[in-house]
Amino acid sequence: MIDGKASVGNCHIRRVTAPWLGAFGVAMVLACSLDSGNQSGSLQDWIPSGVQDPSGPASDEASTNDSALASIGDPAFGSVDDVPISLDASLGFSRDAKFSSLQYVLEDISMERHPSDGGGRAWIESVEDEAGAPLLPHAGGLARIRTTYEAGPLGISIGGALYFQVSSYWGWDPPQNLVSDAPGYTEVECAVDGVELDIEWWGTEVLAIGIGGRGLEAGEKIRLVYGAGRALARVDSFAERRARLWFAVDGDGDGARKLIANSPTVDIAAGDPARLIVMLPSSARPGDEIQVSLSVLDREGSTGVAFDGSVSLRVDRDGLEVPQHVEFRLDHLGRRRLPIRVNKPGVYRISAILYSPEYRLATLTTSNPLVVREGIPRLRWTDLHGHSQISDGTGTPADYFLYARDVAGLDVVSLTDHDHWGENFLDANPEMWEEIRTNVDRFNDPGHFVTLLGYEWTSWIHGHRHVIYFENKGQVLSMADPRYQTPAQLWSALKGQPALTFAHHSAGGPVSTNWTYRPDPAIEPVTEIVSVHGSSEAEDSPGRIYDPLPGNFVRDVLDAGMQFGFIGSSDSHDGHPGQAQLASSGGSGLAAIFSEELSRSAIREALLARRVYATNGARIWLEVELDGHPMGSSLAFEKNIVPEDSRDTTAGQRPEAQRLHIYVVAESPLERIDIVRSGHISSIRLQGELEWTEERTIPPLGPGEYYYVRVIQQDGGVAWSSPFYGAL
Repeated sequence: MIDGKASVGNCHIRRVTAPWLGAFGVAMVLACSLDSGNQSGSLQDWIPSGVQDPSGPASDEASTNDSALASIGDPAFGSVDDVPISLDASLGFSRDAKFSSLQYVLEDISMERHPSDGGGRAWIESVEDEAGAPLLPHAGGLARIRTTYEAGPLGISIGGALYFQVSSYWGWDPPQNLVSDAPGYTEVECAVDGVELDIEWWGTEVLAIGIGGRGLEAGEKIRLVYGAGRALARVDSFAERRARLWFAVDGDGDGARKLIANSPTVDIAAGDPARLIVMLPSSARPGDEIQVSLSVLDREGSTGVAFDGSVSLRVDRDGLEVPQHVEFRLDHLGRRRLPIRVNKPGVYRISAILYSPEYRLATLTTSNPLVVREGIPRLRWTDLHGHSQISDGTGTPADYFLYARDVAGLDVVSLTDHDHWGENFLDANPEMWEEIRTNVDRFNDPGHFVTLLGYEWTSWIHGHRHVIYFENKGQVLSMADPRYQTPAQLWSALKGQPALTFAHHSAGGPVSTNWTYRPDPAIEPVTEIVSVHGSSEAEDSPGRIYDPLPGNFVRDVLDAGMQFGFIGSSDSHDGHPGQAQLASSGGSGLAAIFSEELSRSAIREALLARRVYATNGARIWLEVELDGHPMGSSLAFEKNIVPEDSRDTTAGQRPEAQRLHIYVVAESPLERIDIVRSGHISSIRLQGELEWTEERTIPPLGPGEYYYVRVIQQDGGVAWSSPFYGAL
C-alpha cells in the first residue's frame, strides 16, 4: 500500500509523506559536502506516477549541488541575527559563515529534554539475506535487519515519537515506507492494543514513528524490519565495525528528541579482494632496515578482506633485499608488513603482481619511490586530519589507527573527530574522548609509529581548525562553549600547552577561514592547503577547492604578510587515513615532515620550523633548498630586522643572488614544475620524467617576499614545498 491506512498486528499504521527535514537537515545539507556514494539510485525510479518522492526533486534552495552553495552571503546560511546568543563580531566572521548551522547547534544544546526523551532500549534481532538466512553484510552489500525497540520506564506519550535513523553517509539506503519493492523499505509494527503508529518518512535517513491512540507504556515493543522488501537495504560502502542504527525518542511530544543510550550496532565486513597497494617510506640510508606495507583491499579501499594467496614482488634495480613472493593467509585479513634491507644508494620502486583465478583478480601495482643515499633527511609521511564513527566518519578509532599504520604505511597520524557535529557529540560524551585517547596511547610506538591526540574545532562562523596535542592529554575545547567561540579564545586557552592548531579548507568548501584572526606562529606555524575537499592554495591551483572565495586563498594570506608552512592532510571520513584518494574523487592530502627522530616532540619541532611540504595524496619526494637553507626558512639579512626568536631565520649579508636547488622524484610522469614568487608563476614544462633536478640562480628575496615550488604530475598528483620568506 502506498498511502492511506493498513493494519499490522493490533496496531493501526497510517503511511504518509512528509516535507523536507527542518533545521537539522538544513544544517547537514549546507555543511556537509561528502558524497554518500548511495548506489541504489533515486526512489523516483520506484514510485508510481502521482506519488511524490519526498527526497526530490529538490528545490533550488535545498539543492546539495556544490555550486549552489557557493554564494557569499547566501540567506540560506542564515544571519548573525538568527543565532540565539551574543557573538563577538569585533573581527567579523568567515565570509561564507554558516549561521544556520551554528543556530542549530546552539538551539539543540539549549533545548530542554523531558525525562522520557531518550528512554528505552533497542537491539538487533537478526541480520539476514533475502531468503532469511543469517548474514554478515559486506561493504556495499544488501541485507535485511530486524530490530526491536522497548519503551523505557516513562514510556512514550500520545503525540510523542520514536525515530529510526541510519548513517547520513556512505551509501546506506534511507529507511522508507512508501514502496515495498524499493530499496530500504521498512516495516514497522507493534503488538499492543490501542496504539496507533503514524509513520513519516522525511526524505532522508530518518523514519519518524508517531505514537497515537494511547501512549506506549514501559516494556511495550515496536518492531522494525529495515530492508523488508525484495530489494533489501544497502549498507555502508566501507567496512566498519559497530556501525550504528540510531534510535531516538521524543517521549512527551514537544518536538525535542534524544538518542537512546547504546543504539544497536552491526558489523560490516570488507568486500571481495579487488585492489593491491604497496607502500614504502620515501627516504632511507644504506644499511637501514625499512618496512614495506603490502595490502589487498576491496573495491572501495577497505581492509579486512578474506584473501588466501600469493603476491609476487619485483624491484626495479639491485640494492633491496626483497622476497620474490609473499604469502597471505585468511587470518592476515589482506595485510602484511615486511622488513627489508637497504644495501645501496639509488631510487627504488617495488612492483607487486597478484594473480588469483579463485578471486577472479589480476592486478599489477607499483609502490611509491624510495630514495636512498648517505645522510638523506628522514621524511615522515603524516596525516593530521581525519574522522571516525565518533563523529561523522566510518569505523572505530582503533581501526583508524590500524589502517594508518598497516595499510597506509604512515609514520605519524592524528584522529580529529568533531567537537560538536554528527549524531553524538564528542564535547558531551567524555567516554568517547577517552576511547580516542586510549587508542592514541595504545598505538603510539616512538621510533616506529607516532600517534597524536586531537579533535576538530568545528566553527561554522570562523572556519574549521583541528587541534593537536603533543602529549596524550588535553581537553576538547568546543566551539559550542561560549568560552572558545573565537580563534583568539581557543588560542588563549591552549597557551602554554604542547599543542598546535591547523586551519583547513580555508578558501571555501564547507566553510572558509576568517583570516582577520591572525595566528601566532608559535601555535599555528603551518596551514593545511589540500585535503579531500580540494586545494586552498590559490585560484590557479590544480584541484581547486569547491565553492572558493576569491581573496581567501592561502596565497592571498601570504600576500597580506602572514607566514605559514604548507601541509596536506586527508580529512578522511571513510576510514582510510593516508589513503583517502582510494575512494574519493576529490583526491586527498598528506603532510611530508622532515624529522630525524620519530617522536611527538620532534614532529612538533619540525612543524614549528616549517620543515614540511604538502601533497594531495601522492607520495612525491621533494627537496628544495635556497642557499642551502631548508624549505620553510625565513631569510633575514643585515639590512633587515632580525626577529628575537630566530628559530627559523638565518641572518647574514644580503647576497646579490641566491641559489635554488630542486630535486623531485615522482610517483608518475611529471607534467611541470611551477616556481611561485610572491604570486608570480614561472613554469617549467616537462616530458614525463619520473626524476628531475635543477640548480638555478634567482634574485634574492626581499623583505615580505615568498618563494615556493609546486610539482604537478600528469595524473593530477601535486606537491607544494613550504615557502621561503624574506624576513620583514
